[in-house]
Amino acid sequence: MVAPPDNDVLWARALHFQHNGSPALGGVSLGVREGEILAVTGPRGSGKTTLLQCLAGLLPIQQGEVWFNSTPVHTMGPLTRERLRRDRFGWIDPVPLLVPELNAWENAALPLMLRGTSRRRAKTAALEWLERLDIGDCARKRPCELLQAERQRVAIARAIASGPTVLFADEPTAPLYRADRTQVLRTLATAARSHGITVVLATHDPDTAALADRTVSLLDGRRVNNVHLPPVPETEGRAACSLSV
Repeated sequence: MVAPPDNDVLWARALHFQHNGSPALGGVSLGVREGEILAVTGPRGSGKTTLLQCLAGLLPIQQGEVWFNSTPVHTMGPLTRERLRRDRFGWIDPVPLLVPELNAWENAALPLMLRGTSRRRAKTAALEWLERLDIGDCARKRPCELLQAERQRVAIARAIASGPTVLFADEPTAPLYRADRTQVLRTLATAARSHGITVVLATHDPDTAALADRTVSLLDGRRVNNVHLPPVPETEGRAACSLSV
């Protein structure tokens, strides 16, 4: 094995992955520099989510290498990968998976408390990010009392409040209206740059990809020079009491 370049916080070489025998990644290699916002673009089914899950240690590497800060993720066991995700990574899903029994600030503070941070400090960090994302007045509401867009902002606050080294964002604004997407993405980008957070962002929305420092395109699980991304229509995303873990 050859360690990645020193300025790459994440580095992957020749990643292959299959879902139930169906190829999802076919030899993808990339590097992500410290503090960089990298957009992984491509149409639905191109392998974006699988790539992020391999980089984040959510999926065990079937073939290839993944390194984080010169540490090989691909040789880690399940418990070591879990600690890595808890302590160093943040994750945003396209659908906000919140704990229904917890209110908004408790959901946002949960990763910090799982690390052993005191409830008071975790609450302070959570409230700060809920305010930055314009939902501070929802802090004591439970998920079923929130609109879809509000729940997604809570999920984003949860990912950022823990101060991750790398934030993985899989279509993070998919449930939002276009005006909401722009505001939330700008907040996310500003937070990442001000706190030195590296972001790997999967998107099929050209407007979202435009906020990144650099873009990598996938098609059928392989890197390509570019992919034409059609405009994303407005989302409905206003249902209010349907989420659970």
